[in-house]
Amino acid sequence: MRTTRASQKPMNTPSIAWIVDQGGERLDKHLAQELADFSRAALQKLIVEGQVLVNGAPSKASYRIAQGDAIAVTLPRPAATQPVAEPLALDILYEDADVLVVNKPAGLVVHPGAGQSQGTLVNALLSYLPELALQEGERPGIVHRLDRDTSGLLLVAKHEEARQQLQGQFKRRQVKKVYLALVEGRLEPAQGVIEAPIGRDPARRKRMAVVSVGGRPARTAYQVRDHADPFTLLEAYPETGRTHQIRVHLAAIGHPVVGDRVYGGKKERLGLRRQFLHAWRLTFTLPGTGERATFSAPLPGDLTQALDTLGLAVPDSLT
Repeated sequence: MRTTRASQKPMNTPSIAWIVDQGGERLDKHLAQELADFSRAALQKLIVEGQVLVNGAPSKASYRIAQGDAIAVTLPRPAATQPVAEPLALDILYEDADVLVVNKPAGLVVHPGAGQSQGTLVNALLSYLPELALQEGERPGIVHRLDRDTSGLLLVAKHEEARQQLQGQFKRRQVKKVYLALVEGRLEPAQGVIEAPIGRDPARRKRMAVVSVGGRPARTAYQVRDHADPFTLLEAYPETGRTHQIRVHLAAIGHPVVGDRVYGGKKERLGLRRQFLHAWRLTFTLPGTGERATFSAPLPGDLTQALDTLGLAVPDSLT
């Protein structure tokens, strides 16, 4: 079991340390799993700068970790500035005076945070909509999030009034989210509900877990679409919005999302370089008209190829 210990650094220079419980991986890949909030580029930079110590000494990204290795990482200080505009590509599926519906690709971080201040969706949004800078906080326009390696629909508020209205819909559970997921194993029964509290993993603080003490209520419904042993394609309907909720819940019942290197297996599956999880549909009330609207995002190429390999039909976004 991984253990952590208190940092000996000054409080304005945060660090984290742990003992490796399973060896064999490259150091850079191990860090990407343990510090999932950081981009791979940011972690490589920390290694090159000597901010990652293995058994008290700097190491290379290619080092193969061993069980019992002590790893300590000095984390970058949080950025003190507001996010800046960057002219990055956006796949906009819908836009009106109040909202944007964006199709986020896998690999794109939603907003700046520890280890990444540029190259995020928020940076791109500020370039497309400079007026977003008028919104309060470090995440202008953002009313919900997707994990870095999850693709699909993301709702953006174009002004503060719309953001508050949309956040209210999420709090009242009036927004319906449908995800497509391919999971390990044959999931039965064909439909069900996973209800289990989620909190920080007490052994691995950068991960989430189903916990009996201190967790927040979480509920995920699902419906199986098809099987291709040893995999199951399903729709997941998160009724709450906990961090990594779908991934944690499915792993907790023994059916982790295929390609999920944090909560599932570490081997590459079906040629995927990320988890098979896609925010497929989103239904909410348009702030300007009060009408209910449903949007869908087609399955991206890497996930489509995985289904083709299994002989499974690619779901039509309109069905």
